[in-house]
Amino acid sequence: MVHNNTIQLPVEDMPTSWYNILPDLPSPLPPPMDPEEGPSRLKNLGNIFSKNILMQEAAEDKYITIPDEVRDLYIQSGRPRPLIRAKRLENELNTPAKLYYKAEFYSPTGSHKVNTAIAQAYYAKKEGYERMATETGAGQWGTALAYACSLLGLELTVYWVRAASSWKAERFRLMQLYGADVCASPSDRTEVGRKMLKEDPNHPGGLGIAISEAIEDVSTDEKAVYSLGSVLNHVLLHQTIIGLETKKQMELVDDYPDVVISCLGGGSNFGGLSIPFFKDRIKNGNDTKFLAAQSEVAPNLKGEYRYDFGDYAEQTPLLKMCTLGHREQIQPIKGDGLRYHAAAPIISALKAAGYIDTLIFPSDEEYVFQRAKKFVQTEGFLPAAESNYSIAAAIDEALECKNSGEEKTILFNISGHGFMDMHGFADVLELQ
Repeated sequence: MVHNNTIQLPVEDMPTSWYNILPDLPSPLPPPMDPEEGPSRLKNLGNIFSKNILMQEAAEDKYITIPDEVRDLYIQSGRPRPLIRAKRLENELNTPAKLYYKAEFYSPTGSHKVNTAIAQAYYAKKEGYERMATETGAGQWGTALAYACSLLGLELTVYWVRAASSWKAERFRLMQLYGADVCASPSDRTEVGRKMLKEDPNHPGGLGIAISEAIEDVSTDEKAVYSLGSVLNHVLLHQTIIGLETKKQMELVDDYPDVVISCLGGGSNFGGLSIPFFKDRIKNGNDTKFLAAQSEVAPNLKGEYRYDFGDYAEQTPLLKMCTLGHREQIQPIKGDGLRYHAAAPIISALKAAGYIDTLIFPSDEEYVFQRAKKFVQTEGFLPAAESNYSIAAAIDEALECKNSGEEKTILFNISGHGFMDMHGFADVLELQ
Protein backbone atom coordinates (compact mmCIF):
# COMPACT_ATOMS: atom_id res chain seq x y z
CA MET A 1 0.00 0.00 0.00
CA VAL A 2 1.44 3.33 -1.09
CA HIS A 3 0.01 6.54 0.33
CA ASN A 4 1.69 9.83 -0.46
CA ASN A 5 5.32 9.30 0.61
CA THR A 6 4.71 6.23 2.80
CA ILE A 7 5.07 2.67 1.55
CA GLN A 8 3.36 0.24 3.91
CA LEU A 9 3.57 -3.52 3.51
CA PRO A 10 0.35 -5.39 4.40
CA VAL A 11 0.65 -7.65 7.44
CA GLU A 12 -0.08 -10.73 5.36
CA ASP A 13 2.97 -9.93 3.20
CA MET A 14 5.39 -9.70 6.13
CA PRO A 15 8.27 -12.17 5.65
CA THR A 16 7.77 -15.56 7.30
CA SER A 17 11.49 -16.43 7.41
CA TRP A 18 14.76 -14.71 8.30
CA TYR A 19 17.51 -14.74 5.66
CA ASN A 20 20.80 -16.42 6.58
CA ILE A 21 23.65 -15.06 4.45
CA LEU A 22 26.25 -17.56 5.69
CA PRO A 23 25.76 -20.02 2.77
CA ASP A 24 25.90 -17.13 0.27
CA LEU A 25 29.07 -15.42 1.51
CA PRO A 26 31.81 -15.23 -1.15
CA SER A 27 34.06 -17.30 1.19
CA PRO A 28 33.18 -19.40 4.25
CA LEU A 29 33.06 -17.37 7.45
CA PRO A 30 36.19 -18.07 9.57
CA PRO A 31 35.02 -20.12 12.57
CA PRO A 32 35.26 -19.00 16.19
CA MET A 33 38.34 -20.30 18.02
CA ASP A 34 39.66 -20.88 21.49
CA PRO A 35 42.75 -18.95 22.64
CA GLU A 36 45.97 -20.91 23.07
CA GLU A 37 45.78 -20.71 26.85
CA GLY A 38 43.05 -20.98 29.45
CA PRO A 39 39.70 -22.82 29.56
CA SER A 40 37.71 -23.48 26.39
CA ARG A 41 35.42 -20.57 25.58
CA LEU A 42 33.76 -22.62 22.85
CA LYS A 43 32.72 -25.36 25.28
CA ASN A 44 31.36 -22.74 27.66
CA LEU A 45 28.96 -21.28 25.07
CA GLY A 46 26.38 -23.92 25.97
CA ASN A 47 26.42 -22.62 29.55
CA ILE A 48 25.64 -19.03 28.64
CA PHE A 49 23.50 -19.13 25.45
CA SER A 50 20.22 -20.92 24.74
CA LYS A 51 20.40 -24.02 22.51
CA ASN A 52 18.26 -22.56 19.72
CA ILE A 53 20.41 -19.46 19.55
CA LEU A 54 23.60 -21.52 19.23
CA MET A 55 21.97 -23.57 16.46
CA GLN A 56 21.09 -20.40 14.57
CA GLU A 57 24.60 -19.03 15.06
CA ALA A 58 26.00 -21.75 12.80
CA ALA A 59 22.91 -22.53 10.70
CA GLU A 60 23.46 -23.67 7.11
CA ASP A 61 19.93 -23.15 5.81
CA LYS A 62 19.47 -19.97 3.75
CA TYR A 63 16.11 -19.26 5.35
CA ILE A 64 15.09 -19.86 8.97
CA THR A 65 11.37 -19.96 9.67
CA ILE A 66 10.12 -17.29 12.08
CA PRO A 67 8.08 -19.08 14.78
CA ASP A 68 4.38 -18.16 14.75
CA GLU A 69 4.63 -16.81 18.31
CA VAL A 70 7.54 -14.54 17.33
CA ARG A 71 5.70 -13.41 14.20
CA ASP A 72 2.64 -12.53 16.30
CA LEU A 73 4.82 -10.47 18.65
CA TYR A 74 6.44 -8.79 15.63
CA ILE A 75 3.00 -7.72 14.47
CA GLN A 76 2.11 -6.52 17.98
CA SER A 77 5.33 -4.48 18.00
CA GLY A 78 4.36 -2.67 14.79
CA ARG A 79 5.77 -4.80 11.99
CA PRO A 80 5.80 -4.42 9.07
CA ARG A 81 7.31 -0.96 9.54
CA PRO A 82 6.94 1.82 6.97
CA LEU A 83 9.41 2.75 4.25
CA ILE A 84 9.21 6.49 3.65
CA ARG A 85 10.27 8.52 0.62
CA ALA A 86 12.00 11.62 2.00
CA LYS A 87 10.63 14.03 -0.61
CA ARG A 88 10.69 17.06 1.68
CA LEU A 89 14.36 16.45 2.42
CA GLU A 90 15.04 15.91 -1.29
CA ASN A 91 13.43 19.26 -2.06
CA GLU A 92 15.38 21.01 0.69
CA LEU A 93 18.64 19.60 -0.69
CA ASN A 94 17.60 20.29 -4.29
CA THR A 95 19.01 16.92 -5.27
CA PRO A 96 18.04 14.67 -8.18
CA ALA A 97 18.55 11.67 -5.86
CA LYS A 98 15.64 9.74 -4.41
CA LEU A 99 15.93 9.22 -0.64
CA TYR A 100 14.11 6.43 1.20
CA TYR A 101 14.36 5.65 4.92
CA LYS A 102 13.16 2.61 6.82
CA ALA A 103 11.26 3.78 9.90
CA GLU A 104 12.48 1.34 12.57
CA PHE A 105 11.63 3.94 15.23
CA TYR A 106 8.00 2.78 14.97
CA SER A 107 8.58 0.13 17.64
CA PRO A 108 7.26 0.26 21.22
CA THR A 109 10.75 1.05 22.53
CA GLY A 110 11.72 3.21 19.55
CA SER A 111 14.39 0.95 18.08
CA HIS A 112 15.14 -1.88 15.65
CA LYS A 113 16.60 -3.86 18.57
CA VAL A 114 13.14 -5.29 19.33
CA ASN A 115 13.49 -7.59 16.29
CA THR A 116 16.11 -9.81 17.91
CA ALA A 117 15.03 -9.15 21.52
CA ILE A 118 11.67 -10.81 20.89
CA ALA A 119 13.29 -13.81 19.21
CA GLN A 120 15.93 -14.33 21.89
CA ALA A 121 13.46 -13.97 24.76
CA TYR A 122 11.10 -16.40 23.04
CA TYR A 123 13.77 -19.09 22.75
CA ALA A 124 14.92 -18.52 26.34
CA LYS A 125 11.37 -18.93 27.64
CA LYS A 126 10.82 -22.01 25.46
CA GLU A 127 13.91 -23.66 26.94
CA GLY A 128 12.82 -23.02 30.53
CA TYR A 129 15.06 -20.13 31.54
CA GLU A 130 13.68 -17.70 34.10
CA ARG A 131 16.07 -14.77 33.73
CA MET A 132 18.18 -13.12 31.04
CA ALA A 133 21.24 -10.89 31.48
CA THR A 134 22.71 -8.52 28.95
CA GLU A 135 24.73 -5.38 28.35
CA THR A 136 23.66 -2.21 26.61
CA GLY A 137 25.53 0.80 25.26
CA ALA A 138 23.18 3.56 24.13
CA GLY A 139 20.34 1.90 26.05
CA GLN A 140 18.24 0.95 23.02
CA TRP A 141 19.12 -2.74 23.32
CA GLY A 142 18.54 -2.92 27.05
CA THR A 143 15.15 -1.26 26.60
CA ALA A 144 14.21 -3.63 23.77
CA LEU A 145 15.12 -6.75 25.75
CA ALA A 146 13.30 -5.39 28.81
CA TYR A 147 10.19 -5.02 26.63
CA ALA A 148 10.52 -8.55 25.23
CA CYS A 149 11.14 -10.11 28.64
CA SER A 150 8.12 -8.27 30.02
CA LEU A 151 5.86 -9.75 27.31
CA LEU A 152 7.23 -13.25 27.80
CA GLY A 153 7.38 -13.29 31.59
CA LEU A 154 11.15 -13.34 32.11
CA GLU A 155 13.30 -11.43 34.58
CA LEU A 156 16.12 -9.32 33.16
CA THR A 157 19.38 -7.86 34.45
CA VAL A 158 20.96 -5.09 32.37
CA TYR A 159 24.57 -3.89 32.70
CA TRP A 160 24.48 -0.44 31.15
CA VAL A 161 27.65 1.35 30.04
CA ARG A 162 28.10 4.14 32.60
CA ALA A 163 29.00 6.83 30.03
CA ALA A 164 25.48 6.58 28.56
CA SER A 165 23.46 5.65 31.65
CA SER A 166 24.72 8.74 33.47
CA TRP A 167 22.76 11.10 31.20
CA LYS A 168 19.78 9.00 30.05
CA ALA A 169 17.53 9.02 33.10
CA GLU A 170 14.30 8.57 31.12
CA ARG A 171 15.57 5.48 29.31
CA PHE A 172 16.82 4.09 32.64
CA ARG A 173 13.32 4.49 34.06
CA LEU A 174 11.69 2.92 31.00
CA MET A 175 13.78 -0.24 31.42
CA GLN A 176 12.72 -0.32 35.06
CA LEU A 177 9.09 0.23 34.07
CA TYR A 178 9.31 -2.89 31.91
CA GLY A 179 10.58 -4.70 35.01
CA ALA A 180 14.33 -4.84 34.36
CA ASP A 181 17.00 -4.67 37.05
CA VAL A 182 19.42 -2.06 35.65
CA CYS A 183 22.86 -1.09 36.93
CA ALA A 184 25.64 1.10 35.59
CA SER A 185 28.69 -0.76 34.25
CA PRO A 186 31.33 -1.21 35.56
CA SER A 187 29.34 -2.33 38.61
CA ASP A 188 30.19 -3.76 42.01
CA ARG A 189 28.19 -6.92 41.22
CA THR A 190 30.89 -8.79 39.32
CA GLU A 191 34.58 -9.50 39.69
CA VAL A 192 35.48 -7.72 36.46
CA GLY A 193 33.33 -4.71 37.43
CA ARG A 194 34.91 -4.38 40.83
CA LYS A 195 38.35 -4.58 39.26
CA MET A 196 37.57 -1.72 36.86
CA LEU A 197 36.07 0.43 39.63
CA LYS A 198 39.15 -0.14 41.80
CA GLU A 199 41.30 1.20 38.96
CA ASP A 200 38.96 4.15 38.38
CA PRO A 201 35.85 4.80 40.56
CA ASN A 202 34.45 6.97 37.75
CA HIS A 203 35.26 4.58 34.91
CA PRO A 204 33.02 5.45 31.89
CA GLY A 205 32.71 1.78 30.95
CA GLY A 206 32.38 0.27 27.53
CA LEU A 207 30.45 -2.48 25.77
CA GLY A 208 33.33 -4.92 26.11
CA ILE A 209 33.31 -4.49 29.88
CA ALA A 210 29.52 -4.70 30.15
CA ILE A 211 29.52 -7.90 28.08
CA SER A 212 32.05 -9.40 30.49
CA GLU A 213 29.83 -8.52 33.45
CA ALA A 214 26.70 -10.05 31.91
CA ILE A 215 28.53 -13.27 31.00
CA GLU A 216 30.01 -13.54 34.48
CA ASP A 217 26.51 -13.00 35.90
CA VAL A 218 24.84 -15.91 34.10
CA SER A 219 27.80 -18.23 34.65
CA THR A 220 26.76 -18.71 38.28
CA ASP A 221 22.99 -19.09 37.70
CA GLU A 222 21.70 -22.14 35.81
CA LYS A 223 18.27 -20.51 35.43
CA ALA A 224 19.75 -17.49 33.65
CA VAL A 225 20.89 -17.10 30.04
CA TYR A 226 22.99 -14.46 28.33
CA SER A 227 21.69 -12.37 25.44
CA LEU A 228 23.65 -10.16 23.02
CA GLY A 229 22.12 -7.31 21.03
CA SER A 230 24.57 -7.06 18.14
CA VAL A 231 27.66 -8.58 16.45
CA LEU A 232 26.84 -12.31 16.42
CA ASN A 233 25.39 -14.17 13.44
CA HIS A 234 22.02 -14.96 15.03
CA VAL A 235 21.44 -11.29 15.86
CA LEU A 236 22.03 -10.22 12.27
CA LEU A 237 19.82 -13.11 11.15
CA HIS A 238 16.87 -11.83 13.18
CA GLN A 239 17.44 -8.28 11.98
CA THR A 240 17.14 -9.26 8.29
CA ILE A 241 13.41 -8.79 8.74
CA ILE A 242 14.25 -5.09 8.10
CA GLY A 243 15.84 -5.58 4.69
CA LEU A 244 13.41 -8.32 3.62
CA GLU A 245 10.46 -6.01 4.26
CA THR A 246 12.25 -3.13 2.55
CA LYS A 247 12.89 -5.14 -0.62
CA LYS A 248 9.18 -5.92 -0.90
CA GLN A 249 8.29 -2.28 -0.26
CA MET A 250 10.66 -1.03 -2.95
CA GLU A 251 9.11 -3.50 -5.39
CA LEU A 252 5.76 -1.81 -4.74
CA VAL A 253 7.17 1.44 -6.17
CA ASP A 254 9.29 -0.31 -8.82
CA ASP A 255 12.58 0.95 -7.38
CA TYR A 256 15.86 -0.50 -6.13
CA PRO A 257 18.69 1.15 -4.18
CA ASP A 258 21.91 2.28 -5.80
CA VAL A 259 23.27 3.02 -2.32
CA VAL A 260 22.41 1.35 1.01
CA ILE A 261 23.48 3.28 4.12
CA SER A 262 23.37 2.78 7.86
CA CYS A 263 25.42 3.63 10.92
CA LEU A 264 27.61 0.86 12.30
CA GLY A 265 28.76 0.04 15.80
CA GLY A 266 28.58 -3.73 16.20
CA GLY A 267 26.59 -4.12 13.01
CA SER A 268 23.01 -5.14 13.82
CA ASN A 269 21.07 -2.35 12.11
CA PHE A 270 23.53 -2.03 9.21
CA GLY A 271 23.37 -5.78 8.70
CA GLY A 272 19.62 -5.95 9.17
CA LEU A 273 18.96 -3.49 6.35
CA SER A 274 21.78 -4.44 4.02
CA ILE A 275 22.20 -8.23 4.18
CA PRO A 276 19.19 -9.06 1.97
CA PHE A 277 20.60 -6.61 -0.61
CA PHE A 278 24.09 -8.07 -0.27
CA LYS A 279 22.58 -11.31 -1.56
CA ASP A 280 21.76 -9.59 -4.87
CA ARG A 281 25.25 -8.12 -5.08
CA ILE A 282 26.98 -11.44 -4.38
CA LYS A 283 24.73 -13.78 -6.35
CA ASN A 284 23.50 -11.55 -9.19
CA GLY A 285 26.32 -9.06 -9.62
CA ASN A 286 24.27 -5.97 -8.73
CA ASP A 287 26.43 -2.86 -8.38
CA THR A 288 24.75 -1.48 -5.26
CA LYS A 289 27.10 0.51 -3.03
CA PHE A 290 27.06 -0.26 0.71
CA LEU A 291 28.15 2.58 3.00
CA ALA A 292 28.74 2.27 6.75
CA ALA A 293 28.73 5.51 8.77
CA GLN A 294 30.97 5.49 11.85
CA SER A 295 32.49 7.77 14.46
CA GLU A 296 36.21 8.44 14.54
CA VAL A 297 36.23 7.33 18.19
CA ALA A 298 35.51 3.73 17.11
CA PRO A 299 36.15 3.23 13.37
CA ASN A 300 36.32 -0.53 13.79
CA LEU A 301 35.91 -1.25 10.07
CA LYS A 302 39.25 0.53 9.62
CA GLY A 303 40.82 -1.78 12.21
CA GLU A 304 42.77 -4.98 11.65
CA TYR A 305 40.90 -7.99 10.28
CA ARG A 306 42.03 -10.63 12.76
CA TYR A 307 40.91 -12.85 15.60
CA ASP A 308 39.97 -10.99 18.77
CA PHE A 309 37.79 -11.36 21.84
CA GLY A 310 34.35 -9.81 21.93
CA ASP A 311 34.67 -8.69 25.55
CA TYR A 312 37.19 -7.02 27.83
CA ALA A 313 37.71 -9.96 30.22
CA GLU A 314 38.31 -12.45 27.39
CA GLN A 315 35.39 -14.74 28.26
CA THR A 316 34.16 -15.05 24.68
CA PRO A 317 35.71 -17.20 21.95
CA LEU A 318 38.03 -15.51 19.49
CA LEU A 319 36.13 -14.20 16.46
CA LYS A 320 37.65 -12.99 13.21
CA MET A 321 36.58 -9.36 13.04
CA CYS A 322 37.68 -5.91 12.00
CA THR A 323 38.87 -4.76 15.41
CA LEU A 324 40.57 -1.93 17.24
CA GLY A 325 41.50 -4.30 20.07
CA HIS A 326 39.21 -5.62 22.80
CA ARG A 327 40.85 -3.48 25.49
CA GLU A 328 40.88 -0.27 23.48
CA GLN A 329 39.79 2.74 25.55
CA ILE A 330 37.11 4.47 23.48
CA GLN A 331 36.06 8.07 24.07
CA PRO A 332 32.39 8.53 25.11
CA ILE A 333 30.08 10.14 22.55
CA LYS A 334 26.33 10.80 22.43
CA GLY A 335 25.93 8.10 19.79
CA ASP A 336 27.17 5.57 22.31
CA GLY A 337 25.77 2.60 20.37
CA LEU A 338 28.60 3.11 17.88
CA ARG A 339 31.27 2.84 20.56
CA TYR A 340 32.36 -0.80 20.19
CA HIS A 341 35.83 -2.10 19.42
CA ALA A 342 34.87 -4.59 16.67
CA ALA A 343 32.42 -5.15 13.83
CA ALA A 344 30.31 -8.29 13.42
CA PRO A 345 32.16 -11.24 11.82
CA ILE A 346 29.74 -11.27 8.87
CA ILE A 347 30.12 -7.52 8.28
CA SER A 348 33.89 -7.78 8.75
CA ALA A 349 34.12 -10.56 6.15
CA LEU A 350 32.13 -8.50 3.66
CA LYS A 351 34.35 -5.49 4.34
CA ALA A 352 37.49 -7.59 3.83
CA ALA A 353 36.04 -8.86 0.55
CA GLY A 354 35.62 -5.26 -0.68
CA TYR A 355 31.83 -4.96 -0.47
CA ILE A 356 31.58 -2.13 2.10
CA ASP A 357 32.73 1.49 2.02
CA THR A 358 33.07 3.52 5.20
CA LEU A 359 32.48 7.15 6.10
CA ILE A 360 34.04 8.37 9.35
CA PHE A 361 32.57 11.41 11.12
CA PRO A 362 34.29 13.69 13.70
CA SER A 363 34.09 12.83 17.39
CA ASP A 364 32.50 16.14 18.42
CA GLU A 365 29.33 15.00 16.53
CA GLU A 366 28.29 18.52 15.56
CA TYR A 367 28.39 17.67 11.87
CA VAL A 368 26.05 14.66 12.16
CA PHE A 369 23.71 16.41 14.60
CA GLN A 370 23.40 19.41 12.26
CA ARG A 371 22.51 17.05 9.42
CA ALA A 372 19.95 15.41 11.69
CA LYS A 373 18.49 18.83 12.52
CA LYS A 374 17.82 19.35 8.82
CA PHE A 375 16.11 15.94 8.71
CA VAL A 376 13.96 16.78 11.74
CA GLN A 377 12.89 20.10 10.23
CA THR A 378 11.94 18.59 6.87
CA GLU A 379 10.72 15.06 7.65
CA GLY A 380 9.50 15.74 11.20
CA PHE A 381 10.84 12.62 12.93
CA LEU A 382 13.37 12.77 15.76
CA PRO A 383 16.13 10.16 15.25
CA ALA A 384 18.33 8.44 17.82
CA ALA A 385 21.85 9.84 18.08
CA GLU A 386 23.26 6.79 16.26
CA SER A 387 20.81 7.28 13.38
CA ASN A 388 22.13 10.82 12.93
CA TYR A 389 25.17 9.18 11.33
CA SER A 390 22.97 7.39 8.79
CA ILE A 391 21.23 10.65 7.99
CA ALA A 392 24.48 12.57 7.60
CA ALA A 393 25.87 9.96 5.22
CA ALA A 394 22.66 9.90 3.19
CA ILE A 395 22.58 13.70 2.92
CA ASP A 396 26.23 13.79 1.87
CA GLU A 397 25.52 11.17 -0.79
CA ALA A 398 22.49 13.14 -2.03
CA LEU A 399 24.54 16.35 -2.25
CA GLU A 400 27.15 14.50 -4.33
CA CYS A 401 24.30 13.61 -6.69
CA LYS A 402 23.35 17.28 -6.79
CA ASN A 403 26.87 18.14 -7.93
CA SER A 404 27.12 15.31 -10.43
CA GLY A 405 23.54 15.31 -11.67
CA GLU A 406 23.18 11.58 -10.97
CA GLU A 407 19.67 10.35 -10.16
CA LYS A 408 20.61 7.71 -7.60
CA THR A 409 18.21 5.89 -5.30
CA ILE A 410 19.56 6.12 -1.73
CA LEU A 411 18.22 3.87 1.01
CA PHE A 412 19.07 4.43 4.67
CA ASN A 413 17.94 3.13 8.04
CA ILE A 414 16.57 5.18 10.93
CA SER A 415 17.25 2.55 13.57
CA GLY A 416 15.69 4.36 16.52
CA HIS A 417 14.08 7.54 17.85
CA GLY A 418 15.59 10.16 20.13
CA PHE A 419 12.70 11.09 22.39
CA MET A 420 14.54 9.89 25.48
CA ASP A 421 17.88 11.22 24.27
CA MET A 422 17.12 14.93 23.82
CA HIS A 423 19.82 15.88 26.31
CA GLY A 424 22.36 14.70 23.71
CA PHE A 425 20.87 16.97 21.06
CA ALA A 426 20.81 19.85 23.53
CA ASP A 427 24.48 19.38 24.43
CA VAL A 428 25.81 19.05 20.90
CA LEU A 429 23.63 21.71 19.29
CA GLU A 430 23.67 24.00 22.36
CA LEU A 431 19.86 24.16 22.53
CA GLN A 432 18.35 26.25 25.31
